Amino acid sequence: MAPFNKCKAVLVLEFNWILYNIAGHAVDTCNVIITQHPLKEVDNTVNTVNITCRFSASNCSGSQPQILWFRYFAFTHEALCTPTCTDTQKFTVESNSSLQIKKLTINDSAIYICGIAFSDSNATTSKQVGNGTKLVKRGPEKDSTEVYILMIVLSSLLFLYNTAIFAVIIFYKSKSKLVKKTKKEDVKGEHHKNMSGRTVCRAIVQELYKKRYANNHNQPECLEPDNIYQNR
Repeated sequence: MAPFNKCKAVLVLEFNWILYNIAGHAVDTCNVIITQHPLKEVDNTVNTVNITCRFSASNCSGSQPQILWFRYFAFTHEALCTPTCTDTQKFTVESNSSLQIKKLTINDSAIYICGIAFSDSNATTSKQVGNGTKLVKRGPEKDSTEVYILMIVLSSLLFLYNTAIFAVIIFYKSKSKLVKKTKKEDVKGEHHKNMSGRTVCRAIVQELYKKRYANNHNQPECLEPDNIYQNR
């Protein structure tokens, strides 16, 4: 902002120097107020643009004022119309004080400053410059079809990526469940095997017990005296 203010001060000095030798009667109470839109944006299809410059004058003579236009770049400024335009094929000052720019390019993006001066007045307020209008011409945008195709390709790649991640997650979850199920079945089989061994062992013991019990209680009574005699 500081470089712009310095340039504006230089423009005021140049502006006053341009009008210094214009003859006229002094009207010390002449006062000029200029209004400019701070920003004007156009797209790359626009070839002609008008930059407005509205002003009001009080206590000034009825003569037509001088209309001047300058433009300010990053570190320099250019006098476009003072009041004759340097390039009449590109720049034209309209009857309403606006500046028309033809064959507009991106290089024409700059701050355009309007100046108004009543030549028959020596009052300081009779010569004023506006705050400037920043003109911005946007560069060409990508074709909408190319953007659409690019979006489709990116969406497809994202879908494939998500599908692959989902498949990997499902695979590892299934593998984990299978391992757990196998371990559980192994433990269950081992337990069943142990239980089967115990059951067989128990059945054998019971069978032996039954046989022994049967042998002890089913002996013939005729054998008892001999046994008694022998014992005696």
